[in-house]
Parts: sequence; C-alpha cells; structure tokens
Amino acid sequence: MNYLTANHRIALLMHEGTDNPGGKTGLSILRYSPLNIVAVIDQQQTGKALKAVTGIDRNVPIVGSVQDAMAWQPSVLMIGIAPSGGALPEPWYEEVKAGVKAGLCVVNGLHTSMATDPALADLVQPPQWIWDVRQEPAGLGIASAAAKSLTCRRVLPVGTDMAIGKMSTNLELHKLALQRGLRSKVIATGQTNLMLGDPGIPLDTIRVDFAAGAVEQQVMQYGRDHDVLFIEGQGSIFHPGSTATLPLMRGTQPTHLILVHRWGQAQIRNNPTISIPPLSQAIALYEAIATAGGCFTQAKTVGIALNTYGFDEVTAQEAIAKVGQETGLPTTDVIRFGAEPLMEAILTASMPN
Repeated sequence: MNYLTANHRIALLMHEGTDNPGGKTGLSILRYSPLNIVAVIDQQQTGKALKAVTGIDRNVPIVGSVQDAMAWQPSVLMIGIAPSGGALPEPWYEEVKAGVKAGLCVVNGLHTSMATDPALADLVQPPQWIWDVRQEPAGLGIASAAAKSLTCRRVLPVGTDMAIGKMSTNLELHKLALQRGLRSKVIATGQTNLMLGDPGIPLDTIRVDFAAGAVEQQVMQYGRDHDVLFIEGQGSIFHPGSTATLPLMRGTQPTHLILVHRWGQAQIRNNPTISIPPLSQAIALYEAIATAGGCFTQAKTVGIALNTYGFDEVTAQEAIAKVGQETGLPTTDVIRFGAEPLMEAILTASMPN
C-alpha cells in the first residue's frame, strides 16, 4: 500500500546524504518523483543550491532541521538516507520525533520499524500515519519459472557491485519506453522505487524461500498486459553480502540483461579485497547463471550502463567508447548522455526461445 498522494507536501530528511551514496534514496526521489517536495533537510549543506550540490535541476531549498522545514508547510517527512546498520543516529531520530510531534506523517524506508516504535507511535494523532515501506507482503509462494510463458520483454539490470545505478538505469529506460508509446511497467524491488509509487515488493524483507516467488507474482501480474517490464535490479553476484540477484533472475526469467558498472572501479567498494572481473567475464557469468544450463530463459546482455559520476565529460565519453569497444555492446551513461542506445538494443535484440 502506498500512502502518498499528489496532495502531500514532502520534506526529505537527508543529513549527510545530499552529496554521497548514503543518500541515494532521497536523490532518486528528487530526480524522479512527481510529488511536491518542498524542502531538503541536511545540516551540512544548509543554504546551498540543490543543483550545485547534487546536479539535480529541481528548485528545492536545503534547510538545517525539521523545525526549519516547517516554514514550507510540509505534510510528510520522508527519510531519504540509509545509514550504515539500518538505523538512524540518535540526533537524526530526534528529528523524526520532532516531525511527528509537529503533525507530520512519516515515510520510512529503513529496516528498523517506526510504526511499531512506542516513542513515535504514541505521538501519532489521526489522520497522521507512519508508513514502514519494508514489510513482507502476505500470500507468498514458491517460484515455478512461470514467467517463461510470458511474451513481453523482461529487462533486468545486473551490477558489478551494489549501489551503482541499477535503479536509475531502469527508470531512464522506462521513461524512454513510454515516450515510444510502449506499454511499459517498472516492477519495484526496493524501498526507493516503492516510495516513488511503482508496484512491487521490498525484496530484502522477504524470507529467502519466498523471494523468487514474490518477484514472480509481480511479473505475472503485469506481464500479460505490457510490452516490456523493467524489473528493478538489486545487489551483485560479486558482492559477498548480496543474496538478491538470484531470486530476481528466477522470478523474472529475464529476456534481456543490462550490465551496470562504475567506471574505474576494480574492487567491490565495501570489500576491497574482492576484485571485479573483466566485464566480458561478468557478462558471461550473469548469462550462465540466468540460463542455468538451459533450464531457464536464455537471457542475453544487450548493453552496458556505465556510471561515470565524478569524471569530466571528455573522460566519460572516452570511457564509454572504450567499454563499448571491449565488450562489443552499446554503452552509455544513462544519466549524463541518455539511455537511447540501450533502449534501441532492447527493442532490436531477438527474443529468446
């Protein structure tokens, strides 16, 4: 259930997150959400222009606290940061409490529940609500590879690491598909996409036996009525702490893969002793796992989404050309240069048998 409507006015809690990967939820909300965001709360960036800090062309003030944000009359406080460990530091938690006391509803994408937290729940006065986005849905079952029967394109971004742009790739491709008149749908599998209003499930809250089945339910629900499904990618086969990629493959039975990679990254970001293999090997491994010796849909990698954030435009273009030459696949940075080459590849590549 999505509690948000077009009438809500959003204040984004983003302490220390507007200029680093810890704020990827809030940054994605700022980039893609049609909702009315009236303030960004980040005490480290107070008073700066949002575009100068993030590169996102949206006219929203950055303020230092929930109390300061109240001048813009928000109705909802949305948590746009994901601190290490999944819980807010105490000073930031006190900001949430201040928001609830001031009458704000709360959208919480963290693993830690707030709706059942007595210190917050006791302050809620109807029609206020607290929406914990990460909740396991009811009615789950075991996957059966049913998505093999669908005729729609099922596009799954896969990554050489976590948090490198799989969701942004999906959303940019979906936007292009709609512009081309296709019946396109995004299937959310994480808290950010769910907060953006897309249907789906919070995959990392679902018991492992039911994870692929939960994905499959969503794909089967929408696949027959759409030309293309863009399933939000999660995790990475190369990350030792990631368990999300395999159930996504089994549940979606993808027809097309997009490999997402950060230019210049040679090791897993949080596990630098683990090297990322050459992209050609990464592609071969993902395709082999998806197909599983012919048991499942024979997915093919049709393009590379290259994250060139932090590099100048000339270097970025050179990187894209280099990766394209090395892999023989269409390559682009979907944020800087658009997703058209990947969209064209998806539409022109033959469907697997």
